[in-house]
Amino acid sequence: MTTLRKFRHTLSKTPVRAPLVWMRHRSFLPTDVFVGSYPRSGSTWLRFMLLEILAGQASGFANTNEMLPDVGKHEAGAPVLPGGGRLIKTHEPFRAEYTKAIYLVRDPRDVALSEFAYQKALGYASDDFDNYLERFLQTGVNPFGSWINHATSWMNASDAGRSEILHVNFEELKQKPQEQLGRIVTFLQMPEVMDRIPGAIENNSLARMKEKEKANPQRASAKGRFIRSGSAGGWKSTFTDRQSQLMQQYAGSLMARLGYSAVESLEGQFA
Repeated sequence: MTTLRKFRHTLSKTPVRAPLVWMRHRSFLPTDVFVGSYPRSGSTWLRFMLLEILAGQASGFANTNEMLPDVGKHEAGAPVLPGGGRLIKTHEPFRAEYTKAIYLVRDPRDVALSEFAYQKALGYASDDFDNYLERFLQTGVNPFGSWINHATSWMNASDAGRSEILHVNFEELKQKPQEQLGRIVTFLQMPEVMDRIPGAIENNSLARMKEKEKANPQRASAKGRFIRSGSAGGWKSTFTDRQSQLMQQYAGSLMARLGYSAVESLEGQFA
């Protein structure tokens, strides 16, 4: 099974995947809204909270994935939005079908570390982190392309007004969850559920999320954890100068565009 999974993962990064992506992007409603993000950017945590806010029920892996599903599984999604709209998760780069979306972005240094640990647990990543980081930035380490191309596609669509996109930073969501979830609820035009936000935050703390994974193990749970530390800035105690330089070289301008400094760990070199 592990060999088959590795083969499917490798195949998913080739053009063979294109028809499947096209098939998944059908049967949308005008009232649907998408939650877009690169993998390991916090979309599971966000959707757990949004399920409790929008549907008024306790969230777990099973009902969150069923009611706020991945693109391609959305026909059975719950009509939790005005006009019977569904909230649909996607890790794809921006597509024209995403006419209204929340784009969740996280510091790519933390994303890279989290994706590396996740893929190591599944047996997908066999190289060291230096080489992995270059692939993460340039060619991609998963079916969704490089982090740079992914984030650029969403930001360009937002700047050009090709879609109604609410930009949410994972770090701000952690620091000020009440405020950021309030922005999202306003964006979704559902002021009547604002009073559910505090409970959703409390019910989906890191400790609670780990309890939910323990009760319902995920694919990576046997060799690691799907829910990891959820850290903001954890890269600072891990990244080498070379890795920080790679981020600056390839992604410095894009990170600045997203509100991140690519040179924090290099400040001493510029003194």
